Amino acid sequence: MQFNDPHQKAIYSEPAPIKRSHENPFEAMVERFDIAAKILELDEGFYEYLVTPARIHITAIPVVMDTGKIKMFEGYRVIHSDILGPSKGGIRYAPDVTLDEVKALASWMTWKCAIVSVPFGGAKGGVICDPKGMSAGELERMTRRYTANMTDVFGPDKDIPAPDMNTNEQIMAWILDTYSMQAKRTAPAVVTGKPISLGGSEGRREATGRGVMTVTLAAMERLNMRVAGTTVAVQGFGNVGSVAADLLTQQGCKVVAVSDVSGGYYNENGLNIHAMLAYSAANGNSLEGYADASPISNQELLSLDVDVLAPCAKEDQITSANADSIRAKIIVEGANGPTSPGADKILAEKGTLVIPDILANAGGVTVSYFEWVQDRQGYFWTKDRVERRLDRMMSKAFDDVYDKAGKHDTTLRIGAYVLAIKKVADALKLRGIYG
Repeated sequence: MQFNDPHQKAIYSEPAPIKRSHENPFEAMVERFDIAAKILELDEGFYEYLVTPARIHITAIPVVMDTGKIKMFEGYRVIHSDILGPSKGGIRYAPDVTLDEVKALASWMTWKCAIVSVPFGGAKGGVICDPKGMSAGELERMTRRYTANMTDVFGPDKDIPAPDMNTNEQIMAWILDTYSMQAKRTAPAVVTGKPISLGGSEGRREATGRGVMTVTLAAMERLNMRVAGTTVAVQGFGNVGSVAADLLTQQGCKVVAVSDVSGGYYNENGLNIHAMLAYSAANGNSLEGYADASPISNQELLSLDVDVLAPCAKEDQITSANADSIRAKIIVEGANGPTSPGADKILAEKGTLVIPDILANAGGVTVSYFEWVQDRQGYFWTKDRVERRLDRMMSKAFDDVYDKAGKHDTTLRIGAYVLAIKKVADALKLRGIYG
C-alpha cells in the first residue's frame, strides 16, 4: 500500500549532545523536550522552568498489616506544572515504582493536558508496594494513610489524583472519603475515576481506549487508508488495550493479535474480541489458556506485518534493539513511554507514523476533566454526550499535532511536544514570574 504522507520521511533533529541514560524515563522525556525546545528557540530560563518539576513530595506510609506488624511504604506525588490550572494525574501502585518514573509521568501529563486543551497541569503519584500480595484491608489502610499524608497537596483546585497502574475505582473512593473526612465536607471533585455512584463519569473507564481508537481513525483518514479490513495488533489487554481492540473491531478493523501478561494470541483471520473479553473476565482478567488463537511471543506480536500496532502495555517496549523489526505502518501509543528515543530515530527513518503517547492516550485525562467539571457543577452527562465530546476533542488534538509536525517537518511526537510546550510557555509568559 502506498502512502502520501509528509511525515513518513520527516527530518529527525538530533538533540543537544547531553549524556543521558535511555533507561531513565525522565531523561527520555527531556531528550524529546530538548528537540522541541530547539525548534521553538525556547528561552534558556523558560527551558529550565518548564523541564523542572514544580514540587516533589516524598512520604513515609506506615501500615498495620494483617499480621499485626507495622510495615513502611514509600509514596510519591510529583507536581510537574500548575501553570495552566490545577495539577492532574494518576496514582500507581507497583514494586518497581521509582521517583524518576513518577517525574516523567507527571511531565507527560502536563503535555497531554496542553495538547487536548484541558485546563490542568501535570502530576503523578506512586507508592512502592506489591498490591497483588496485599489484602483489601491492607490496601485500604495504605491508601488512606497516603491520602492523609497528602491532604495539603490534594484538592479540587490544587491537585486531582486518578487511577493508574494497579489502582481502581475503589481506591479512588477511599481517597475521596479520606480527604473529605479531613476537609469536613464531601469533596467529589478532589479525585476522578470514581464509581459513578460517588460522582464518577459515564464513559470514564473506556476513555483512554476510545481515544486510541479516535486518533487511529484520524491517522488513517490522513493517510487515505480504508478502515474496513485494516489489520491491527494490540499489545496489552487491560483497560486500554481491550477497549481499543473492541472499538477498532466495531469500526471494521481486523484485530489479528493481542497480548496480556500470559502471552500473545494471533489469528490471521481476525480475533473474536468479544469472546476474548468474556473469557478474560471469567478467567481472573487473564487470557491464559484461550484456545481460539495461536500463541505468539511479545516480540513476535510487535514485529507482525500489520497496518496498525498499538502498544498499550508498559514503557520501553520498542527500543533501538527491536525497532528495525517493526513492520506496522502506524504505531499508536496507548501506553506511556512505550518507545525509546533511540527507536524513535529508527522509526522516523523507516517512515513509520508514530502517534505519540502524549496524544494517543490523552482520552483518559480528557474524560477525567469532564468528570471534574460535572462534579463541580453537580450536573452529570449521558455517556453519549461524554463520547461525542471526547471524540471531538481528540480529533481536533490529532489535527493540531499533525499540522504542527507538518509545519516544522518533523515527527508527530516532536510536533506534539512543540504544540504543548508553546501553549505552556505562552501561558507562563503572560502570567510572569512571581517574586
